[in-house]
Amino acid sequence: MTLQEALAEVSRGSAEIIDEARIETVIKSALEKGKSFTVKAGFDPTAPDLHLGHTVLLNKLAAFQRLGARIQFIIGDFTAQIGDPTGKSETRKKLLPEEIAENAKSYKEQVFKILDPEKTDVLFNSEWINPIGAAGMLELTTLMNVARMLERDDFEKRYKSGTPISISEFIYPLLQGFDSVHLDSDIEIGGTDQKFNLLMGRHLQRAYEKEKEQAILMMPILEG
Repeated sequence: MTLQEALAEVSRGSAEIIDEARIETVIKSALEKGKSFTVKAGFDPTAPDLHLGHTVLLNKLAAFQRLGARIQFIIGDFTAQIGDPTGKSETRKKLLPEEIAENAKSYKEQVFKILDPEKTDVLFNSEWINPIGAAGMLELTTLMNVARMLERDDFEKRYKSGTPISISEFIYPLLQGFDSVHLDSDIEIGGTDQKFNLLMGRHLQRAYEKEKEQAILMMPILEG
């Protein structure tokens, strides 16, 4: 497969790509030198099963695997305790730890119907978020301000309508971004509704003075 064919394959069906040059660089290195690269996608286990929208992302991850990528499949067992506020008009109902654990187990079983297990790392973000403790969480909050958070369309609408926004919901994008800092991801993929959260990964990689910032590939939203 040529470089141009590979780039066409991974970009097919995407809605937006940020930093195409980085994607081209890592794929070129994989094709010419056999050097692997990492592609991250996060899934909060807030429901018992992966849905149709998840399948679109998984198929795109599989396309990257065929080009030499190692997939970082993140099960957001910590962030699921907050619940992604993206597109929500009110705070999500808090899930019990037992529910999260059971859903996570189901996700882990289902993902390999599409992904190659030999080229996939299934990771739980509690593994690196729990150890940072209160001090680490406080440090994270200094890297973003409330005004910037309120630029998010969903937060802005809730703020203007007087609908409560919990502090934990402000922290959610920071935690998703911190996943990318910890894993040093080359590329992250997600739905177009996740753009703010995906860009947070680039912002935090910059703030933590990482050598590189992740490229972003967004797919159209497809509800399950």
